[in-house]
Amino acid sequence: MSSYLVGDLVAEFLACCGVQAAFGIISVHNVPVLDAVARQQRLRFVMARGEMGAAHMADGFARASGGLGALITSTGPGAANAASGLLEAGFAGSPVLHITGQSPTRTLGRGQGAVHDVPDQLGMLRAVSKAAWRVHSPQEALGVLTRAAVEALSPRQGPVSVEIPFDVQRSAVERPAAFDRFVLPLPPRRVPQGAELDALVERVARAKRPMLWLGNGAREAGAAAARLLGLGFAAVNSQAAHGIVPGDHPMNLGALNGSRHSSPDPVVEALFETCDLLLVAGSRLRLSETREGQCRLPKSRVQIDLDPAAEGRTYASELFVCGDSAATLDALAQRLEGRLQVDPAFAADVAAAKRQAEDAFRATLGPYAEFPGQLRAVMPRDALWVRDVTLHNGSWGNKAFPMYGPHDGMFPIGLGIGQGLPLGIGAAVAAHAAGRKVVMMAGDGGFAMNMTELWTAVQERLDIVVLVMNDGGYGVIKHIQDSVYGGRRHYGDLLSPDFGRLAALAGMPHWKVGAAQELGDKVGQALAVRGPAMVEVDMAAIGEFPAYVVPMK
Repeated sequence: MSSYLVGDLVAEFLACCGVQAAFGIISVHNVPVLDAVARQQRLRFVMARGEMGAAHMADGFARASGGLGALITSTGPGAANAASGLLEAGFAGSPVLHITGQSPTRTLGRGQGAVHDVPDQLGMLRAVSKAAWRVHSPQEALGVLTRAAVEALSPRQGPVSVEIPFDVQRSAVERPAAFDRFVLPLPPRRVPQGAELDALVERVARAKRPMLWLGNGAREAGAAAARLLGLGFAAVNSQAAHGIVPGDHPMNLGALNGSRHSSPDPVVEALFETCDLLLVAGSRLRLSETREGQCRLPKSRVQIDLDPAAEGRTYASELFVCGDSAATLDALAQRLEGRLQVDPAFAADVAAAKRQAEDAFRATLGPYAEFPGQLRAVMPRDALWVRDVTLHNGSWGNKAFPMYGPHDGMFPIGLGIGQGLPLGIGAAVAAHAAGRKVVMMAGDGGFAMNMTELWTAVQERLDIVVLVMNDGGYGVIKHIQDSVYGGRRHYGDLLSPDFGRLAALAGMPHWKVGAAQELGDKVGQALAVRGPAMVEVDMAAIGEFPAYVVPMK
């Protein structure tokens, strides 16, 4: 009888898919899988303090690495705890393969009170994942896992769950010979050809002042986008798509895309009005980034997206092209060589608009105006910039902080708080091999939701600086209450821990910023430390954050 179990197959499958690290918590219903992970020693297992944190870590790893994230949880409550992380991975289009256990097949659906038994775990997982399947027998394990990984990595990417009953995990099976030459059967990305590509080229070639809007779906299109900027295009990007074109490229306005807090940026919108083409690649033009669809974008728009349902989802387009953003933009750039005749004044107008918009934006930040510049100056160019939902991220963190690589930044796309620290831990695991640093910024309110994951960062010896913006509660909510509810601030003040003592308890150094000009120096000292470090910003000492209003409908 074979000593190779389905648990061994799962562990080897993850390694064959190129997974370098998995995240989760060991439990009675996943021991066969994690025992195999430990014996095979082909991937790192990161022991989180909760399944919610583990799910966000797997998401952060996938975003930072550009590959498949792996999450291993227990059955029932363990799988349910991971739901928020799976939801966020779906918002972000992040490929996460979630492996969870299940009660033994003889008890499934019988309501006999088996350990961790829930009436419809698969239905719960389908509600928060792109797809969810069950392995019913040892013989189908490889096929189901392969289908799940392919689904997670196929456009639009997202989390996929697979539940494997405990008795199936422990069942003997022959080691698949396919593992000796394993390749995931990923479908080819669609690239427009013939008349379809001709129509795109002809429409774009007429532009004199073309603007490119890059979204998360164009994350691998950096080289093609740079070629278009070299031909005279200007560019903006969605907040999730920083770094596709480096933030210091003179023709890249980054996320200064016509919305300053909840009101328009007059400089950028004025520039938009002079553009005779907006080429949108891989972006939904999210309502949260276009003033609920009221931003005055260039009237002539062309859209490229792999999802045919993206056509007209927020803004209408003159031409919609269904195709992979990177390959389509590359083909377009090749065909435009020597044909595009851009207005000679356009580059100067873009540079002036960028300079004026940045200056105007900093002026809205009050005592925190120099925070973006101070922080950027001390962070290595290749450092990863991870943020939770905070006043600081919703303003300068998302919009006025340059990033230089397509996987250098991340934040909760679904705008849930508390996710920043585990996202940062996952990113730090991905960045570890290259010796890259991670800076993760959170508010004190959001940080409280997953603060126990500090011990995960310490145990894994990760190079992450935890930057806590301490304003004594839920600052975003207080600003909404000021703006919309007559200043009636209820339920927003929190009793937070002494962060210096918390850091000491976790065994990590701590610095406290009590004046605005100290930020760069304190973060620089923290970055010089090997392993995790904490920097706390005392916002009460520095001053009130200027009014920041989230659009309310």
